[in-house]
Amino acid sequence: MSWNIKIYARENGSEPVMEFLNSLPPKHQAKAIWEIDLLEEHGPALREPYVKHIQGERYKGLMELRIQQGGDISRIFYFLPVGNTFVLLHGFVKKDQKTPARELETAARYMQDYRRRFGENG
Repeated sequence: MSWNIKIYARENGSEPVMEFLNSLPPKHQAKAIWEIDLLEEHGPALREPYVKHIQGERYKGLMELRIQQGGDISRIFYFLPVGNTFVLLHGFVKKDQKTPARELETAARYMQDYRRRFGENG
């Protein structure tokens, strides 16, 4: 099966993941794009250290792409609504050991918005 990547867009047309990627230094940006390509190539077969499922009922279906470039760590949250298309929702640079709740909440809000506007088949 082939896998597709879709970038979530808010109702105003802005794309949080693209804004995030464009904010990264060139080497970190290249590594993030390389990992997105890995996700597209391997789909759900891609495992740690590249991917991790987010725990908790509120975040059911939410996953994170785990990117490390040198000493810099970032995450891109995504989900698979149905079929073979992953939707990239939100990215951030990780500064602490624990993922901040506000970043998880932002990703969950974007996932809910996507489902509201496009359903599971979006």
